[in-house]
Amino acid sequence: MADGSAARILTLSQAMETLSLCRTMEDVAREVRTAARALTGADGITVVLREARMVRYIDEDAIAPLWKGRAFPIGQCISGLAMLGRETIVIEDTAADSRVPHELYADTFVRSMAMAPVRKSEPVAAIGAYWAVPRTPHDVEIACLEGMAQAASVAIEMMSLRTALAER
Repeated sequence: MADGSAARILTLSQAMETLSLCRTMEDVAREVRTAARALTGADGITVVLREARMVRYIDEDAIAPLWKGRAFPIGQCISGLAMLGRETIVIEDTAADSRVPHELYADTFVRSMAMAPVRKSEPVAAIGAYWAVPRTPHDVEIACLEGMAQAASVAIEMMSLRTALAER
């Protein structure tokens, strides 16, 4: 499999195994950002949590700083729009897309992106992949990002179940 399919499958399966053992959201975010960057070849990955009507960028792995620790109104950033719309958003050129809050991106390397919601039925987070050049992400890159979002959803649910069991 010269196209990297075998390596991607191995990376995704190893990430799923590691995620199944995570006990904290920080552990989930760390595994997700590392695996998603390897799977997509992105120049940066962020993990974003929904906090009512806000989103908080809790972790990142990128070639330059993005928004770790910052919070934004859910309807004013792409991660929030992906959660509200319950679907992956792909932006091939951030400068040409009216959904992009250009003032937030002006000082970053981000020129294209994909944002996948975690738990599509009731999004609790999102995973963002960013590239330093305008480009159309390949279908396999989007599928890998969405696969990581699904794995993160299961990990978060397992953490909730463990907490509920411990409280009983």
